[in-house]
Amino acid sequence: MTDSENHHTSAKPQKVIVVLNATGRQASSVVRVASAVGYKVRAQLRSLSKDLQLSAELSQLPNVTIVEGNLDDAEFVSTLFVGAQYAFVNTTPYAWTDEVATGKALALAAHKAGIKHYIFSSLTDHSTHEMPLAPLPLWATKFTVEQYIRQLGIPSTFVYVGCYHNNFSSRPYPLWQLTPRPDGSFVWKAPFPPDYPIPFIDTEHDLGAAVIQILKDGVKKWGGQRIPLAFEVLTPLQVCHRFSKGLGRPVNYQSHPLEISIPIPAGYRDQLDGVVQVLCEQKAAYFRPEMEESCPALSRQLWPGWRGMEEYAREVWPIEERANGAPWIQSGIATPMSEGVPESD
Repeated sequence: MTDSENHHTSAKPQKVIVVLNATGRQASSVVRVASAVGYKVRAQLRSLSKDLQLSAELSQLPNVTIVEGNLDDAEFVSTLFVGAQYAFVNTTPYAWTDEVATGKALALAAHKAGIKHYIFSSLTDHSTHEMPLAPLPLWATKFTVEQYIRQLGIPSTFVYVGCYHNNFSSRPYPLWQLTPRPDGSFVWKAPFPPDYPIPFIDTEHDLGAAVIQILKDGVKKWGGQRIPLAFEVLTPLQVCHRFSKGLGRPVNYQSHPLEISIPIPAGYRDQLDGVVQVLCEQKAAYFRPEMEESCPALSRQLWPGWRGMEEYAREVWPIEERANGAPWIQSGIATPMSEGVPESD
């Protein structure tokens, strides 16, 4: 084969993927992995000034183009998917936009542009289950958009993402605060029953790899399917055990009424109240009931290199806490304790 023939056969068109809200934890994971494996990435941001450090990092990745524009701008959305074959879309319930209207407009634009595989990050609407319950407001909107995507007939797959590892913080976040104690231990107070099974994912580390594998397998395998993206299903007691092992210090769980001690976004209080009522009190399935059996085995099949809660607690959480200026890190009590870590779940 001549040099010119070799060049001709190797010059394959580059696959183009559009990723929405690119500095989000889900989307940025997809951007990083897509770039690493050779996709041309069109990464949309509402504003470059919102997260300068992360947007600068993403823009430096190979074959990543940052596209700045509002998703409520019809003209901008109409051009967003043109020339691309793939899309990863995770809409967000910002105060300045209607998530359902935005999700439908994006899906219609992708359909008109001929997107070959549309991956939408959805969540369940508990009012549509066989035994209906009250919907969680910030989840039900995503399910409404999912139904619209199905009606359009776009080649699509729907990923249902579990709870993020980095929800946990020593800051007073509702549901997820790990409160440091003077003796060096931590306590997690939350309304979840101690035995409630919660699906977890290290979003930044694992979501992108799973999504790219879904694209690699294609719509022939995953078209129309709902995929629960979670690599461990842990009760609160098991979470604390893994954090204890990872940090080398006791982490204890206390089932406790919901506490809100900081300002929260508009509408989020209704979501939190729904979590307490539907998940904690009524013990409804986190995902749709028919998806529970395949979790976490399906995610592990997609991406065997997943990072579990114990490894996250040991390798990542202290780094994130240090970056956030956590007092327990600054005080010097971050050194692992030698005693008091439980030996079993």
